Amino acid sequence: MRAKTISSPFGGQARTRALLALRLLRDSYPRELARLLESPLSNVQKALASLELDGLVVSRSVGRTHLYQLNPRYFAADARLAYLARLSEPDEDLKERAGAVRRRPRCGGTPL
Repeated sequence: MRAKTISSPFGGQARTRALLALRLLRDSYPRELARLLESPLSNVQKALASLELDGLVVSRSVGRTHLYQLNPRYFAADARLAYLARLSEPDEDLKERAGAVRRRPRCGGTPL
């Protein structure tokens, strides 16, 4: 079930959902988040860019990919994590999809 909120506490639904996904995955890249959130890549990229400007997330380059994570140095990091945990409670579908994300490279020649 997707959490249905009247307002988006972090400035927009894409921003809020990206934060929820990053809380569940720890770190991720935009294309993976777009697949997970079933949202257009451009929306996720814009949301991540604005969240990074606001200091809520940080990114680092891994090759040609930008890997995003929640900013551990954010002044209210503990309160933000607790709030995101509460927001993600009713969204079982997102939790299931995040749990199914493969977190390691696939060996060549093995079936999916």
